[in-house]
Amino acid sequence: MREFKRTDRVADQLQKELAVLIQREIKDPRLGMVTVSGVTVSRDLGYADVYVTLLGEQDAERIKENLGVLKRAAGFLRGQIARRIKLRHVPELRFHFDESVVRGQQLSSLIDEAVASDRDRHDDETEGDGGERGEGERD
Repeated sequence: MREFKRTDRVADQLQKELAVLIQREIKDPRLGMVTVSGVTVSRDLGYADVYVTLLGEQDAERIKENLGVLKRAAGFLRGQIARRIKLRHVPELRFHFDESVVRGQQLSSLIDEAVASDRDRHDDETEGDGGERGEGERD
């Protein structure tokens, strides 16, 4: 059994190439700081779903505009990839906004809030009893 599937190797190579191409070759001023966070390729290598994040962009309208720019540039990017990677057929590129980073930040802030709240509550309880405990007492 192979250690890595061909689709995984193609996806990794596409991710690397697209990251460079988007940064250096697309000159559209509407395009923000785009990061290619992941690529998945269909089993028949017909399609590649490209997941991107936008640095500092949370506005739905700006996200939609950036995805539109990338979708219009998909043919150009595909042609550039064909020159750089030796594939019989270069997958069609489909761009998606990767919400996992935003979701992760939201969850992280919720966890931080919960920890701070718990710490405050714990501090209030220890101040109320003088902060001293007798032998054998536990939290």
